[in-house]
Amino acid sequence: MSQLLSHPPYGTRNDAVFLAEMNALCRHHLEGCPEYARLWPAWRPAQSVADLPYLHVRVFKHLELKTVKAGIRHERALLSSATTGNQPSRILLDEQSSKLQSASSLAILKEELGEHPRPLLILDEARALRQPGQIMARVAAAMSLRPLASDIHFLLDDAQEPASMNWDKLATLLDHHRELIVYGITWLLWSAWGAAAWPPRVRAALAGKRIHFVHSGGWKKLENAKIGRTQFDSTLLRDLDAASRVVDFYGLVEQVGMVYPLCQYGFRHTPVWGEVIVRDPYTLEPLVGRVGQLQLLNSLAYGAPYHSVLTEDLGYIEPGECPCRRSGRRFELIGRIPNVEVRGCASV
Repeated sequence: MSQLLSHPPYGTRNDAVFLAEMNALCRHHLEGCPEYARLWPAWRPAQSVADLPYLHVRVFKHLELKTVKAGIRHERALLSSATTGNQPSRILLDEQSSKLQSASSLAILKEELGEHPRPLLILDEARALRQPGQIMARVAAAMSLRPLASDIHFLLDDAQEPASMNWDKLATLLDHHRELIVYGITWLLWSAWGAAAWPPRVRAALAGKRIHFVHSGGWKKLENAKIGRTQFDSTLLRDLDAASRVVDFYGLVEQVGMVYPLCQYGFRHTPVWGEVIVRDPYTLEPLVGRVGQLQLLNSLAYGAPYHSVLTEDLGYIEPGECPCRRSGRRFELIGRIPNVEVRGCASV
């Protein structure tokens, strides 16, 4: 188990411990995953985080990578959302990693939402949970909030149809609770909630409630509709208690449990058990203060080698301390590398 997970997510990190844990993880996967070993046959323990081996995110669309060792039991597969004709990523989850990843997302999200239990309202359909042996990425993101929930309610009859909102169920919940958490992928939260034609009785019941909206996935569909973050947030927060908030977090299906909420100054921060590197898309040299390709690392992946992933997302690392006073590397997500496939609900 990662020593660093016992620390506050944005505390001061021992960089030598992180590098040692990542080197040990690399060795663990090289010994237990033949495909990974063939990709990095000459690897030796790294002297810096930037020298650690990584896999391009598209590898997980074409190979089912699995580390086989005593004590590792793979339980189910996590599938990314995929647009028509595109191959989804398939990530095998094991019991140990799942526990660590749940602890990771909980520690990070508690910083944003507090830890007192409230009903969790999910803009999805309940049958999304009933797929034996696998789970979709959007559902896994929603269920990362389960430890903060007193109870869970799915509000849509059809996840592909925002107009399928169960207004009667929502009205009953609003009548009985003052505080709620609402989760949806970004475009669905806007379509089914923000831009919806609310029945007057339900809109009246919403007034004065304290709601934390949590969303993930990209903005491509909303940008095409010319919906920006300011309009998005202000529409969701209209008529609510002043303590209500909108929390936008970024993450990869290939690194479940690692979530990067946007702070009030427009940056995302790595927890002490994770790291971000920005690489030049042409030379793959590490960059600071310049836009490049994001590489995300975490020390929580035991069942498969997704501990170091080169993404198709663009961003940059901002040097120095953030005014929000969180430690850890701060970075800004810019968008997608041009001319790559749109990644389903998570397209940016």
